[in-house]
Amino acid sequence: MMNESEKKVYLNQYDDRTHIFGRIACAISLVLLIGAPFLMGACLGAMPDLGAFGRGFLSVGLVWMVSSIAEYLIYTPMLGAGGGYLAFITGNLINMKIPCAVNARDIVGTKTGTPENEVISTLSIAASSLVTILVLAAGVALLVPLQPVLQDPALQPAFDNVVPALFGAMAYKYFRRNMKIALVPLVFMSVLFILVPALTASTSFMIIPSGAMAIAISFWFFRRKSAPNEG
Repeated sequence: MMNESEKKVYLNQYDDRTHIFGRIACAISLVLLIGAPFLMGACLGAMPDLGAFGRGFLSVGLVWMVSSIAEYLIYTPMLGAGGGYLAFITGNLINMKIPCAVNARDIVGTKTGTPENEVISTLSIAASSLVTILVLAAGVALLVPLQPVLQDPALQPAFDNVVPALFGAMAYKYFRRNMKIALVPLVFMSVLFILVPALTASTSFMIIPSGAMAIAISFWFFRRKSAPNEG
């Protein structure tokens, strides 16, 4: 067993190595993601008009830049360094990585911001990524045999509601604990999405106002020295 001083030194070394490998992996991923299309275009003689590409990228990139910054600020404290690097490199955070990490944290009983949560988050996201690769490989291999089933109109409503069902089941547990805080953002956002259905395509961006509302309500309860938890 390590004493507290040795544990602190080891954790600092772990964080340093995590950032080194994470930054290298991020740099390699960016080069591959951005360079591969241009390399294929150059080899095949199908390079796009770079001016048109730049204008198209800016029109979309400016919108997603806000969402990217918001996701980084919200998810990184939840996942820690190792989990954050893995999640942002492998992608699919909202649908898979965040639910997996949160569920693993709740099962083990770790708290956000602790070294234990850092380890659990990294392991859970790594396991999720490996499972995703295996499922995708099996899906590609079975795509033709399963095509009649996947295209069955009777199953389309189920496929369309997988993500809402997943997050609804997870969110209920947290809403129940903090109903005084969750009620106003939940009702407001539900009404907003009903009135403006087009906003469903910008759920990541809508995290900012809903999160700000929850923080403001929590601060209001804190100032009034009122217990924010139900029960």
